[in-house]
Amino acid sequence: MRAVLAAIIACGCVSLVEAGETPWKPAADYLALPSDCTGEKDAPLCEGLKQEWKRDYDAATAGDYQGQRNVAYCLSTGCKSPFGNTVRTNPILGCAWRVVIVNSGHLDADADDANEMSIYCGPQFLDDIGRTMADAQARTLFKNLGIQVRLP
Repeated sequence: MRAVLAAIIACGCVSLVEAGETPWKPAADYLALPSDCTGEKDAPLCEGLKQEWKRDYDAATAGDYQGQRNVAYCLSTGCKSPFGNTVRTNPILGCAWRVVIVNSGHLDADADDANEMSIYCGPQFLDDIGRTMADAQARTLFKNLGIQVRLP
């Protein structure tokens, strides 16, 4: 059954949404925090950070501007917490979200967003190969968000 479903999706006959699946990885896949915070010194804070990440990630994947900014920042920096990083750093994907923010036409986007893109997609975070990969990932993000845009 999975093979048939995969073939149908691959041919473009049915979208992921129609097939009952989401194109997004679960928010928890990006967490650096333990899956169970009960053993942590401050378990409520640990759980709160996990919930905050899930809220931001869900908002970002729904097209919310501030959620996308928060997700981009956390993926680029790890979003430091008393437990270390809240999120596993992924500078390429963080840059890809910055490309989405700057190029998606959000009415709230401003020069700060362009500046953040130049920093987090710049040489202190990514080399040329990383930027190429980020552009490719940004195309996937745009597709998953249902936004048609042409990137160079």
